[in-house]
Amino acid sequence: MDRLINILLSFPKAKNKKTALELTTAFQKKSKKTIMSLNKTILLLLTCLIINSCTEPYILETNTYEEALVVEATITNELKKQEITLTKTSRFEDKTTQIEKGAEVYITDNNGNRYDFEEESGKYISTVEFQAFPEKEYKLNINTSNGRAFESSTEKLTNINPIQNVTATVEPKDSLRGVAIRVNSFDPNNKSKYYRYEYEETYKIVTPKWASTKAVLNNNGTLVFIPNSTDNRICYGNKKNTELLLENTNIQNEDRVNFLVRFISDQNYIITTRYSILVKQYVESLAAFNYYKTLKKISGSGSLLYPNQPGILLGNITSVNNQNDKIIGYFDVASVSTERIYFNYQDLFPGEPAPPYYTDCKEFCYADWPSTPDPCTHSLPYTEDLELNKITYFMQSGYYFWVNTPCGDCTSFSSNIKPPFWED
Repeated sequence: MDRLINILLSFPKAKNKKTALELTTAFQKKSKKTIMSLNKTILLLLTCLIINSCTEPYILETNTYEEALVVEATITNELKKQEITLTKTSRFEDKTTQIEKGAEVYITDNNGNRYDFEEESGKYISTVEFQAFPEKEYKLNINTSNGRAFESSTEKLTNINPIQNVTATVEPKDSLRGVAIRVNSFDPNNKSKYYRYEYEETYKIVTPKWASTKAVLNNNGTLVFIPNSTDNRICYGNKKNTELLLENTNIQNEDRVNFLVRFISDQNYIITTRYSILVKQYVESLAAFNYYKTLKKISGSGSLLYPNQPGILLGNITSVNNQNDKIIGYFDVASVSTERIYFNYQDLFPGEPAPPYYTDCKEFCYADWPSTPDPCTHSLPYTEDLELNKITYFMQSGYYFWVNTPCGDCTSFSSNIKPPFWED
C-alpha cells in the first residue's frame, strides 16, 4: 500500500499551450476559404503531433518535490511480532521506493509498557511478540536518524468480530464467468460496521509438458540428454492483493457482511489445479475507515494526471517539534480474524476443460534440428534459445519437439517449495 501514497506529492506541473480551438477562434472573421485552409493546416499539424507522440513519448518529470515520511502501521489482537513500514514519498520518475532507515520506533500503552521495533529487511519488527487488548490505549512514536520526531494519537482496539465463513461459488460478473470468493460475518451487537480486507492466494502449478529427460549443451556445444529433475514439475504461485478492499454496513438494518473479496475468471490458469486463499478481516474505527476510503479514492482516480491533484493525506500521526516535517500514514489498532479455504478446479467446474496455461505451449521445431517432422518454420539455431533457457524439449508421437521453457519447467516463473500450510 505504500506505493499508493508515495507519489501523492510528486506530480508534474502542467504547461499552458495554445490549442487548435484558440487558433480557429482567432480567425473566425476570415473568409470561408481562409477558414477551410486553416482547418486543413490544423488537421495536418495534429496528425504530425500524433505520429510524433507515438515515436517520441514525453517523459514526465517532477518539477517540485517535498519529502514526507510514509507510515504503514497496523497492530492487531494477534499474538505475534507486529510490523511497521517506514518509507519516503517518491518523485514521479522514481522506479523504486526509498526505505526510511535507522529510525527509532516504539509503541507505548497506558500501563507504562513499551514495545520496541528493530529494522529488518526494509521493515520494523517488534523485538517481542505482543497483542492489542480492548482495555488498553496505544501510541506510536518515531524518531528518525536526521532528528525528526513524530507521534500518533492515542488509539484503542476496535470491536472483535470474527469471520463466519469464506465461500467460493461459480458466478457471472460483467461479461465473465468465474469463481466469486465472498467473506461473511455478522455482529449481532451492531458495533463493528467498518471493515477492511486483505487476501493472500496460493495455487498449485503442474507443468503440462514436463519430460523425464532434459536436453542440454555440454562444454563442447554438443546436444546431450540427461535425466530431468522432478523438482521442476510442480510449483506453487503466491500473490497478495494490492488494492484497498473496504466495506461498511452503515446503511443496512443489521451489521451483516457478504463481501466479494476476489473474483477469478474461469480462464485464469491459477485455478487450473488447486487453489487456496487466506482472507483477513480488519474491523476499523470510523476515523481509520475514512482515511483508507480517501486513500482509495485518490489512488483509484483512473489517471495520474487527475485535475484535482491531492496534497498531504492527513492521518493521526503528527510532528512533535516541527510542523514543517511532513508525514503521511495512519497508526491503526484493529481487531483481525482470518479464514483459509481450498478448492480444486474440478470441484467447481466438473468435466470442463482446464483454463489455458501460463504461456503458449504449442510444440514447434527448428530447421537445423535433426529427426523432426517437416515443415520446421524456426530458422534460428535452436542452440541459441537453449543456451538462453528459452526452450525445453518434449516428445510426442515418436517425434521430438520444443516448447517454451515454462511449459516443462515451472521453476522458470514460480517456486517449487511447497508452503508449510498447504493441504493436497
